[in-house]
Amino acid sequence: MNFAFDTVPNILFETGAAARLGDIVRPRMKRPAFVTDKGVVAAGLTEAALASLDRAGLDAILIDTIEADPPAAVVKAAVDAATAHGADGVIGFGGGSSMDTAKIIAVLIKSAQRLEDIYGMDNVEGARSPLILAPTTAGTGSEVTNIAVITTQDDQKTGIVAPQLYADMALLDAALTLSMPRHVTAATGVDAMVHAIEAYTTKLKKNPISDALATKALALLSSNIVRACETPDDLAAREAMLLGAMLAGQAFANAPCAAVHALAYPLGVHFHVPHGLANSLMLAPVLRFNAPATGDLYAELGPCVGARPDAEAFIETLTAVCAATGVKQRLSEVGVSHNALPRLAEDAVKIERLMKNNPREVTYEDALRLYTEVL
Repeated sequence: MNFAFDTVPNILFETGAAARLGDIVRPRMKRPAFVTDKGVVAAGLTEAALASLDRAGLDAILIDTIEADPPAAVVKAAVDAATAHGADGVIGFGGGSSMDTAKIIAVLIKSAQRLEDIYGMDNVEGARSPLILAPTTAGTGSEVTNIAVITTQDDQKTGIVAPQLYADMALLDAALTLSMPRHVTAATGVDAMVHAIEAYTTKLKKNPISDALATKALALLSSNIVRACETPDDLAAREAMLLGAMLAGQAFANAPCAAVHALAYPLGVHFHVPHGLANSLMLAPVLRFNAPATGDLYAELGPCVGARPDAEAFIETLTAVCAATGVKQRLSEVGVSHNALPRLAEDAVKIERLMKNNPREVTYEDALRLYTEVL
């Protein structure tokens, strides 16, 4: 058995750690770019972290312009702002979009490469600047992946994958997730479960380390997501969700995602459906579609979600867990009409980076049928 496994070199899992961020990052950078979004700022989540940077004598620039599914223009503007500041390091603080943008800034602020030069696999040249990532949601796992996803100028979600995108440190502070509203907790939590399931069943690069991480992640996530939704100040549940999301992130960074993500991406591009919600919408139909090829693997995952070791039981139990969170179940609930489905299917099957990992081939007709199933 031959495989490779990579991840970030340092992980700090400590509730309350954001309040001492300055002391944590000071050995690595003096003029950090602090990258986040206006929603995180408005929620007050950045106050203690920014104050700690100031106390530590660091000259930070706040870049809070990041948007969901970050458009290329927004990413380029953030790179320009960090460069003008003379940033010598980057802190990504927020959801997946902020952390993905932070990765790109860390790569480009001292590089002659342009954003367009690094699209795709392994196109980043040279070393990046120091990078620390702190998630405020329990879902994307971006803090421990070597992937950044942005929306190009022609409205396509494009991945940038390179070893330089692994951060120097992932800082996980569950206190930052306490203010997440129920719908965000639900959607991001299901997103993390998708990461675990797709890593475990991926056609390419499946490996025993990712398998172990994925099963532990799925057990943590499925047993805590409803509690986190219904009792948002339950710190133990929040810590379990944050840990599960990180473990799932480590898993899929090495055993990559597949059709659920490929089908989700066009929903974000054309209808601005948040990434986690888009994944949750497409999960059940893809599970059923893949079952003929992955039945044994689904049976192995059954006990992770409290089901018997049977593929059908696994799918039914997981679907029930998702429904119990209150996450939206139909595309029509997010503004998708029947007329849009052909365009969505066309775009999804073009995402070869993800579709090639799916255990069953997905044709245009398959994609159209999967979207129709949840319309």
